[in-house]
Amino acid sequence: MLNYLTYGDENSSPLMIIHGLYGSGRNWGVIAKRLSNNFYVIAVDLRNHGESPWFDSHNYHDMAEDLVEVITYLKIRPDIIGHSMGGKAAMVLALKNPNLVNRLLIADIAPVKYEHDQSKFIEAMQKVDLSKVEKRSEAIMALSNFVEDKSLQSFFTQSLDLKTKSWKLNLDILSSEMHEILSFPKIDGEFSGHTLFFRGEKSEYIRAEHREIINSLFIKARFATLKDAGHWLHAEKPREFENAARLFFKVQDSF
Repeated sequence: MLNYLTYGDENSSPLMIIHGLYGSGRNWGVIAKRLSNNFYVIAVDLRNHGESPWFDSHNYHDMAEDLVEVITYLKIRPDIIGHSMGGKAAMVLALKNPNLVNRLLIADIAPVKYEHDQSKFIEAMQKVDLSKVEKRSEAIMALSNFVEDKSLQSFFTQSLDLKTKSWKLNLDILSSEMHEILSFPKIDGEFSGHTLFFRGEKSEYIRAEHREIINSLFIKARFATLKDAGHWLHAEKPREFENAARLFFKVQDSF
């Protein structure tokens, strides 16, 4: 079963957080702790990430089934926040198992296939000679030779295990399955729970032309934009993201 971290009182309303590509549940620790005063927060590590098991596949049907296993084990029907790849996994979960999901907040991703390729970051991590790395700062310095964005350098090294000098990411499988990660499966179903598609103003992941497919799958879809934020909106504007999540779930509670 997937590894997960929990925050807050287990008798509170359950909220599952699903991270994006190259991330982990731990990346969401700050927001999870803040939300735990109102929710029982479960932050999962998706397969091939963090402390979760490694598999030879990485597609959204499998990721959704992994999440079903956790939800069934915990006997919950959670609200879900899913970012990027985690948002796609959350959407597939809700479309295939609508009875297991309460409400969705999908952060900066749409149920469509994307053409850009994230494999360059896998190659960058694989180029770092971990045998020479003793401190995280040294890994960041090494990554800077291949990754220009300083925030990404820091983000990637959060998945570095300094004791074992290895990445907590199944880089080979993520590379070979990149076509699956960028895609979105065709599913004959719909989700009628309240759903917020929350995009970063500077991001191009959720575009106007995506609204038709979104509305056909998610009957109660709503849209909002976080100003001055890009694709990593929760990391760039954590307070604003947290407040928007609270407002969305609170407003829907009044229905």
